[in-house]
Amino acid sequence: MNLKLKNPLAFFDLETTGTNVSKDRIIEIHIIKMMPNGEVEEKNMRVHPQMPIPAESSMIHGIYDEDVKDLPPFKAVAKVLHKFLEGCDLSGFNIIRFDVPMLVEEFLRENIDFDISTRRLLDSQKIFHLMEKRT
Repeated sequence: MNLKLKNPLAFFDLETTGTNVSKDRIIEIHIIKMMPNGEVEEKNMRVHPQMPIPAESSMIHGIYDEDVKDLPPFKAVAKVLHKFLEGCDLSGFNIIRFDVPMLVEEFLRENIDFDISTRRLLDSQKIFHLMEKRT
């Protein structure tokens, strides 16, 4: 696949304790990063959310308190994750309304500035709804 990228493009998805960006936490993050030269890097991480995972959330993503009880918190992987996403444009489904704000909030809790003002955001949910209107 030849996308002619100027910047790396990180396709990512989060699993969380819920949908409230200010109170809920990340449990899992999946990232596939496509480099301008065609190389692909992947990172999958689970972390302890430092709060109980509500049953209704677990029923959606299949991750339970028992699955994360011995894992490090987001704080322990934040710098590695920030470095991995450095300079990347971001893509995924519903990232503008949920995943990006959640990720930014988690970084802010760790005093890490995850500036999105210079990144391109490609939300496939928006593309889906645009195409839906055309049919």
